[in-house]
Amino acid sequence: MSRELDDWLAQTPEVPLDPELPICDPHHHLWEDRGNRITPYLLDELRRDTSAGHRVVRTVFMECMSHYRTEGPEELRPVGETEFVREVAEESASDCKIEGIVGFADMTLGERAMAVLEAHIEAGGWRFKGIRHATGWDPNPTIGAYRNPPPGLLLDATFRRGIACLDRLGLSFDAQVYHHQLLEVASLARAFPSLPIILNHTGIPLGIGPYAGKREEVYRYWRDSMAELVPCENIYVKVGGFGMASFGFGWHERKIPVGSEEFAAAIAPYVRTCIELFGPARCMFESNFPVDKAACSYVVLWNAFKRVTQGLSPSEKADLFHDTAARAYRLV
Repeated sequence: MSRELDDWLAQTPEVPLDPELPICDPHHHLWEDRGNRITPYLLDELRRDTSAGHRVVRTVFMECMSHYRTEGPEELRPVGETEFVREVAEESASDCKIEGIVGFADMTLGERAMAVLEAHIEAGGWRFKGIRHATGWDPNPTIGAYRNPPPGLLLDATFRRGIACLDRLGLSFDAQVYHHQLLEVASLARAFPSLPIILNHTGIPLGIGPYAGKREEVYRYWRDSMAELVPCENIYVKVGGFGMASFGFGWHERKIPVGSEEFAAAIAPYVRTCIELFGPARCMFESNFPVDKAACSYVVLWNAFKRVTQGLSPSEKADLFHDTAARAYRLV
């Protein structure tokens, strides 16, 4: 992690709130140099964040196109990421417990995805929980898209044959879409009712490009679409990702980093809507680090989540901060 970023974040110091509350962080990455100020992010950086004052008792690694194999069949190269993370998890088992690994397998392989999934299971052992094949797409090129998928991929018949392999193996699927694609997630969930589907980053209600300056309009569309997902009981929601530039809050551009009070006030409508719609038993907070580290520190992020949920009961907080993630990812 760059010294420049550390110095910037240090301008907004905070004491962790409710430091004894157990946390499962179900979404973080590990990667080498990516040519920006939030790299590298490896075990040392993860340790510093998860030991900064909040009680992080376990985590789940999320695929990020890191440490792929450099030879062999193209479709099996992502298994290298699972191999790498398992090694890191075993090295850090005593103090930084990575208990879940979510890798990547190309679902457009259809039935041929089964061999890739089996290779991931062999590479990751009991820690391997599922895959993420990001399908976020927008017609406006200013939005950008991780993995550059075509539109409507979750509805594609061949893609769904790949998803069926996940279902047969008892794995889960992490869905990354933009707010205007949420109904595609509902369609997938209805087609595979026994498949755990974890919606990433609050469904990403966009706030940049053509959506800039339309926060209320986007919020209403997002809220109505999220309501359509509620009857699909196999869908869980990762509440987080708010530090990403795509949300349009602009915190990464601040001279002084945002504090948890302002952060909490900005995200409260989204957090409360998710909890009201799905209930704490289907919602989990995520750090999305180091991506969200471009906006605030790990301490500030979790303080913001704790501020938004101050009025909830201990059992509701237990679900949101730990138990829902543990259930969704079948953590031991």
